[in-house]
Amino acid sequence: QLQLVESGGGLVQPGGSLRLSCAASGFTLDYYAIGWFRQAPGQEREGVSCISSSDGSTYYGGSVKGRFTISRDNANNTVYLQMNSLKPEDTAVYYCAAKPHYCSLPKTYEYDYWGRGTQVTVSS
Repeated sequence: QLQLVESGGGLVQPGGSLRLSCAASGFTLDYYAIGWFRQAPGQEREGVSCISSSDGSTYYGGSVKGRFTISRDNANNTVYLQMNSLKPEDTAVYYCAAKPHYCSLPKTYEYDYWGRGTQVTVSS
């Protein structure tokens, strides 16, 4: 059974940090680009970051550039999203998703596999 499972969400104060993990089971991430998306209540799902499978190229949405870092550990079949300098507007459910090889960050419909999400709340 092909599965992606997110973890690492929680409640953090503004300016704090969290590291999200996306663990795959049932398939290897080596040949997949992994994207992180987020969705706040009443809003559309937004592309946050993506890392490709071929050369490890990374992409970031404008609102997180310089604060978030995506990385992958193929040996452990896991992708991470390090989130620093968090702001209240980063509050959302964060999802990871997989598609073959290359990133297409805003195009949610091109991603084949999705996790169930992890809640991130930034509040004092």
